[in-house]
Amino acid sequence: MKIQNLIENTEGKTCCAPQHGLSFYIETKTHKLLSDFGPGEDMLLNAEKLGIDLKDVDIAVLSHGHYDHSGGLLSFAKINPTAKIYLHALADRPYYSFDGKEKGYRYIGIDPAIMELPQIKLLEEDCVIDDELSVFTHLTDCMEKQSKAGKIRSIPATNRYLMVKDGDGYVRDHFLHEQCLVIQEDGKHVLISGCAHSGILNILDRYEEIYHNLPDAVISGFHLMKKKDYTKEECDEIRAIARELTSYPTRFYTCHCTGLAAYDMLKEIMGEQLSYVHCGDEVSV
Repeated sequence: MKIQNLIENTEGKTCCAPQHGLSFYIETKTHKLLSDFGPGEDMLLNAEKLGIDLKDVDIAVLSHGHYDHSGGLLSFAKINPTAKIYLHALADRPYYSFDGKEKGYRYIGIDPAIMELPQIKLLEEDCVIDDELSVFTHLTDCMEKQSKAGKIRSIPATNRYLMVKDGDGYVRDHFLHEQCLVIQEDGKHVLISGCAHSGILNILDRYEEIYHNLPDAVISGFHLMKKKDYTKEECDEIRAIARELTSYPTRFYTCHCTGLAAYDMLKEIMGEQLSYVHCGDEVSV
C-alpha cells in the first residue's frame, strides 16, 4: 500500500508547495484513491511534481464539507470525470467559522457546483465499497452511546468556532457530515480521517464498534491547532488524549489541523507511536 501526502500545511523535504489543507493519494492492489482534495489546484500541481497521474484515480472520498479539504475537487473532476467521489449527503450545508466580533462569520463550506457533478456519490449511511474499501459515519451516534454508558469522550475545543448557518442565525456544527475511510489490505487496516472533528477517540470507538478490532494505522488531523497560546486546561486535555492513545496497538500519523505545538505535546507522551506527515511525505504502513 502506498500512501503519499499531496498537500498539507507544513513544508516537507520534497518540491511540493504547502498550504492549509489536506489531501492524500493512496495506491492499493486494486485501487488508486484520493482522500480529500486540499484547498485548491496546488494539490494537482504537487501530484504532478511527485509523478502521480491523477487521471488514474478511480475512487475519491471527501472527509467533510470544508473548503480546505474540497477546494481542489472541481479541478480534479475536470481532469478525471470518471472517478467516483464519495461525499456525505450533508457536505453541502452552509458551514461557517466565527472569526471574532470584528471579522464575524466566514464561509468555509464547499463550492455548490461540486454537488452537480455526475460522478458524485452521496452517502448517509456506512458504505462498504468492496473488499478493500469502506466508509463510515454516524460518529455522533457512537458518542451518544458512550455518554450513556458513562464513558466521557471529549471533542476538540476548537470546534466551538465552527458553525452552520440556520436561517438568519448560526448554530454549532455537530459534524454529522464527517466520514472516515478504511482500507484493508494484506491483513493491515488503515483508518483515514480528515480533521477528526468528532474527536479522534470517538472515531476509534466507532471504528471498533463496526470492525470489532483496532486499526493498525491511523492517518488524521486531530483539530487541536490554535492561533493563541493554549490554556492549562487545553494542554491537560491534549496530554490526556495522548495518554489514552498510547493504550492502542496502533501507529498514528498526524498532520494539518493538529498544529505543531499540539503535536509536540502529544509526541512527548506517545514517542515513536506518533509521527507528523509534512507536505509531500510518504507514509509507510
